[in-house]
Amino acid sequence: MAGSLGATDVVSIAKSLQEMSMNGTDIKPMDSFLPSDPIPIIDISLLSSSSSLSSKEGEDELEKLKSALTSWGCFQAIGHGISSSFLDKVREVAKQFFALPVEEKQKYSREVDGSEGYGNDRILSENQVLDWLYRLSLRLRPVDQRKLQLWPENPNEFREVLDEYGTKVKIIMDVLFKAMAKSLNLEENSFSSQFGERAVMQARFNFYPRCARPDLVLGVKPHSDRSGITVLLQDKEVEGLQVFKNDKWFIVSVIPHAFVVNLGDQMQIMSNGIFKSPMHRVVTNSERMRISVAMFNEPAPDKEIGPVDGLIDEKRPRLYKNVKNYAAFNFECFQKGVVPLESAKI
Repeated sequence: MAGSLGATDVVSIAKSLQEMSMNGTDIKPMDSFLPSDPIPIIDISLLSSSSSLSSKEGEDELEKLKSALTSWGCFQAIGHGISSSFLDKVREVAKQFFALPVEEKQKYSREVDGSEGYGNDRILSENQVLDWLYRLSLRLRPVDQRKLQLWPENPNEFREVLDEYGTKVKIIMDVLFKAMAKSLNLEENSFSSQFGERAVMQARFNFYPRCARPDLVLGVKPHSDRSGITVLLQDKEVEGLQVFKNDKWFIVSVIPHAFVVNLGDQMQIMSNGIFKSPMHRVVTNSERMRISVAMFNEPAPDKEIGPVDGLIDEKRPRLYKNVKNYAAFNFECFQKGVVPLESAKI
């Protein structure tokens, strides 16, 4: 496999986990058995235009989308129009970057209090349980906020591929915003208008090294995303993502050239709780390394979001208050040890 970390990288993660064990930090074992109930598969090509949506197949797919987002909060997206060869290229530049020597990757290291760049979790408390992965986080939009000094120049195609990938994924997100609104009988800009002209798009490249104790260690802790929509390109071969539903964890199967789309907290708020922001986690693997690429979008920080008026009535009263700069709100809640979505409830 192309991606590999140096011994120093893996030891630094292992040392952190070892120290937490010595300090008595509670690291819970993984479930030994998981049910196989595949998350829904949605063909986005049937949602991409007025003509396709007005067809019988389009109407059926729109109903499937609504059902998926009200029950699971996520789905596997096919028919998205991005070629399999280009998706392989995205994976390849990710693997090539993470395979670089440590000193080369550290040229793009995240600042201590920053959110962009290469590194591990930000350390916010002594007893914090660290995720078993390395990340490269980069902002794509607004374009004038790109920190190009953190965009790798090696591999030499990285910047070009990421820029093109961001453009293609934004088109998918725009299609989904309109389709989600239509599925709830709303004006097609009911959700997208809350994001503003300077909506944020972030890319996160994830590398999960092999882990000797996958029964004890998580790649990513259980969480829900703070985003509006998250579009995830999974590893082409290695599973790891799991979604929580009905008090059970479900494996998200690998469909090599599909996207896993999940909603974030902000879409649950905008939909007045109709759509779900699912809890999910990533497990580790003792034999194989794994990569994934996540794209997140969020409203501009100065935009206030809240439930769409058309989704509030006597039968379904308003569930959430308006929130501005949900990223900051989310961080404050994390520091206080409270769940952001619960704090946003009226």
